Amino acid sequence: MPQLKYQRPTGTHDLYPGAERWVDDSDRRAALVETFRHLCRVYGYGEIRTPVFEATDLFTRSIGEGTDIVSKEMYTFTTKGGDSLTLRPESTAPVLRAFVENGLHARGGVTKLFYVATHFRYERPTKGRYRQHEQLGVEALGSDDPALDAEVIELALAFYRRIGISELTLKLNSVGSALSRAAYLTALKAHVEPHLGEFSEEGRARFAHNPLRMLDTKNARELEILRAAPALTEYLSDEERAHFETLCRYLQDAGVPYDLDPYLVRGFDYYTKTAFEIQAPSIQTAQNALGGGGRYNRLVSEIGGPNTPGIGFGLGIERTLLVLQEIGADMPPAPGPVAFLVTQGERARPVGVRILAELRASGISADTAYGASSMKAQLRAADRARARYAVILGDDEVAQDVVQLKSLTGGWQHAVPVAEIAEWLSGGRAPS
Repeated sequence: MPQLKYQRPTGTHDLYPGAERWVDDSDRRAALVETFRHLCRVYGYGEIRTPVFEATDLFTRSIGEGTDIVSKEMYTFTTKGGDSLTLRPESTAPVLRAFVENGLHARGGVTKLFYVATHFRYERPTKGRYRQHEQLGVEALGSDDPALDAEVIELALAFYRRIGISELTLKLNSVGSALSRAAYLTALKAHVEPHLGEFSEEGRARFAHNPLRMLDTKNARELEILRAAPALTEYLSDEERAHFETLCRYLQDAGVPYDLDPYLVRGFDYYTKTAFEIQAPSIQTAQNALGGGGRYNRLVSEIGGPNTPGIGFGLGIERTLLVLQEIGADMPPAPGPVAFLVTQGERARPVGVRILAELRASGISADTAYGASSMKAQLRAADRARARYAVILGDDEVAQDVVQLKSLTGGWQHAVPVAEIAEWLSGGRAPS
């Protein structure tokens, strides 16, 4: 094997058809994305696309300077003009920036958007976690109605059901408002301070700079101490509590099971009220979340827009594909071409090229074995391509203006006039 001169960067992966690992399979990934796009449109969401990089300040202000994402994981660079830009580590802030900048808020009502986006985070690569990864997400802007929270959660769960992942755990919490969190943080710090010597250096830094982030720890001893602390839900206002209870009732009425987790805070500082996470028990690691989201009623105004409540989620494509392969989901590879041209003879090849072009112009997927000479080699290539039919053309067929249409799965073979090939393949005249 030749020595590779260049290799892909750490924490990235190549996507290509027929990859053994589904996380690398571009066809299965495309099928996931199309399923998500279709489902979002069923729910009334339209697609939005934003630049892959944004002003750094957009992320530091929205995500929070004390978060791991901002302090450790962002890919930031300075342009020749002196501007600080960052490859997007998440998409909520860019979508909201676009919502404000393009005047979508002026349309009134609820604006419902979905995205398929590549994100970048400089973190330690682990199973299902990459430095460049793709995410599916939605943002619903313009209402504080808990029914909208329920819709967003149900949409995420419906997507997983549709692709064959039914064993899921929905973790649910309310993180209140800045005011209720301030009271909670006072109580949390009072509980943790006597045990601070048992915390890691990172845990102590979080205590000093962003104590809510302590709840994100995976350290067993720190978790034990924190689980004995007061719960954030004990400090909710009456309005915040009513909002959360109404959401829970909507989910119960819809038959959506959930686990209340009073210590769930997610990784962003912008969440208010609802926070949720969707976990896959089949992922036997500490990082078993497929995705999650929450409400962010102050974020639009914080980035310069009008006071606009919103809620959204993000789902990781890589982890989703990982789970699908682990559970043996029914997700076959992309189908091969309908027709595969097989030619034999000097006169047959140019006629075959024309037939190939005509089939494609008719919307029929078709291919051929470039460079293969024998009919046996061409038929092997058709099998490798998982083609349904071989369109066989020799000099005798050219003279009669026909082709031999051979089923590669059913075993039959018929002589078909050249003028009728497309009709046979697309109109259902060919037997299965």
